[in-house]
Amino acid sequence: MSTLDEEMPGPVAETGPRQSRMKAVLGGHLRDYGMLIALIAIMLFFQVVTDGTLLRAVNITNLFLQNSYIIIMALGMLLVIVAGHIDLSVGSVVGFVGALAAVMIVNWGWPVILTIPACLVVGTLIGAAQGYWVAYWRIPSFIVTLAGMLVFRGAALWLLEGQSVGPFPRDFQILSTGFVPDLLPFVKDIFGVERLNGLCIVAGAAMAGALIVLGMRRRAAARAYGMDEEPTVLFWGRTILVSGAIIFVAWKLAAFRGLPNVLITMGVLALIYAFVTEQTVTGRRIYAVGGNLKAAKLSGVKAERLTFLTFVNMGMLAALAGLIFAARLNTATPKAGVSFELDVIAAVFIGGASMSGGVGKIIGAVVGAFIMGVMNNGMSILGIGIDYQQMIKGLVLLAAVIFDVYNKNK
Repeated sequence: MSTLDEEMPGPVAETGPRQSRMKAVLGGHLRDYGMLIALIAIMLFFQVVTDGTLLRAVNITNLFLQNSYIIIMALGMLLVIVAGHIDLSVGSVVGFVGALAAVMIVNWGWPVILTIPACLVVGTLIGAAQGYWVAYWRIPSFIVTLAGMLVFRGAALWLLEGQSVGPFPRDFQILSTGFVPDLLPFVKDIFGVERLNGLCIVAGAAMAGALIVLGMRRRAAARAYGMDEEPTVLFWGRTILVSGAIIFVAWKLAAFRGLPNVLITMGVLALIYAFVTEQTVTGRRIYAVGGNLKAAKLSGVKAERLTFLTFVNMGMLAALAGLIFAARLNTATPKAGVSFELDVIAAVFIGGASMSGGVGKIIGAVVGAFIMGVMNNGMSILGIGIDYQQMIKGLVLLAAVIFDVYNKNK
């Protein structure tokens, strides 16, 4: 009997390899799945303790409006951190560019159509100036951007003369507070809902469908090239969860005022940067520079130029965030952008980036920014003071970094 039992493969022998593979995939993508699960858990927690306020249509819209500039800067900060550097000046650049836009529009009478590109150019030049010293003179980015933080904070105070400047014209405010017109009004008749943005519904369904199709194509490509593919259960579980969340958010937005302009900006930028980091040679080389600088140079990678470009890109995105933030406030204030750099850096690290460089994903940075945003929004709804909010966010950031170090050591 014992001989037959040894020869016959039981259920454990059949499921063992599958369970081992599932465990290996989960272990290899622990940070990715963990951050997604953490975001869902945090949202469910605040949805319960706020008596359903968190996921109301108006509050979801506010979440996008309030965190748009953090998410936009997180895209650029991810590249800087992946390349092995840091940028502490982004909050000051936000305040300086917002102040510059206010002075140009309100005091000098510049048209909005000229002010916006001019401010973006200024932000790009700021990033280039800082990137030059970091990349070509090898001055630590911490020192260069710390100096930039002080310089541009003072420059914003100088431009505004210590006072708030505003308000802005309506065509500037739509950068942050505008909504895309409903181009498909007949959709509300299909659902029988009088106040429903049809474009928002169609856009959400299209995005969810595209996510499923692209995921299946990636699995088919991996199978064709003999690469390890994600287990079916994990793939469909994650895909259905994310697609369902997209459709849910689209329905909520459609029930309020539709698609915010800033959401379109964030979505387009996230897609562009995800493509650059995952599908282009330049993106892979940035990861190589942050992962192993010497090896990258020996492979012919122009590390200095790539480092320079990451800071140029960061300056441009900080300028865009400054314009959006000023448009949302409808005024430029001397304290605009204070501590934004901390929220941006925290979002990137919480989203899975490594302190040593070479590791991180665009989707992770976006999820990390939403985690910070949901926590801020939920704690504000509950009436938690700013003092406790700062302490809680600091502990969350510390936990994310400890988790990263633990995984590396393991």
